[in-house]
Amino acid sequence: MPAAAPSLIPTDLLLLAYRSGIFPMADSRDDPEIFWVEPRERATFPIDSFRMARSLRKVVRQGRYRVTCNTAFADVVAACAAPRPDHPDSWINHRIAASYVALHDIGHAHSVECWDGDTLIGGLYGVSFDRVFCGESMFSRADNASKVALVWLIALLKHAGYAVLDCQFMTAHLASLGAVVMSQQDYCAHIAKASGPAAMSLHEAYVSLLSGGGAAGSGAEDAGGDASPGKLIAHSLTHTS
Repeated sequence: MPAAAPSLIPTDLLLLAYRSGIFPMADSRDDPEIFWVEPRERATFPIDSFRMARSLRKVVRQGRYRVTCNTAFADVVAACAAPRPDHPDSWINHRIAASYVALHDIGHAHSVECWDGDTLIGGLYGVSFDRVFCGESMFSRADNASKVALVWLIALLKHAGYAVLDCQFMTAHLASLGAVVMSQQDYCAHIAKASGPAAMSLHEAYVSLLSGGGAAGSGAEDAGGDASPGKLIAHSLTHTS
């Protein structure tokens, strides 16, 4: 007999948890149970003042990967949950994965994908509400693919008018990319200030940026004529509020 589908975490419960600064995890991929986490400290990215390292800016501008938004959400979640040499098991169990696909279906979870041709080689996904995006996980099967996805996400969030990009726990990798730490209390105050709708959806921001409609009039002409997508994304992050 086929395995029973995992019971979903209700979408309204998930969104209430995120609005309260809490999120679910599991002990392993095959453990059906979940537990709720409220960290003492949160890692966040300053969207408006994000600065790329010169080497990463070069990679983004070269456009070696094709980047999309919300085209392969379930595949990104599955790739994030898959075993890796440095992480043989995952906190993303089948129940969590299915629950976030359901959240994506109602417009509150999103992915950014990196492709080499038709092969998915990197990406990330997370939860959104109001002007807050909570990054959940990322993966990479090629050099810098997850970093490129993160840069694109930050550019999209900035263009869409988001105020908070949460990435849960600080790691050396996130710190090297510019993440900062704040207390859980400050984080909750931060997301409370970010209430209200964003100026546009992430998909609308994706279309707008790639059509040259960058912030503060920084369109394709400023980026250099018929600029590539990577050049437009890199250019959009050179202007800060």
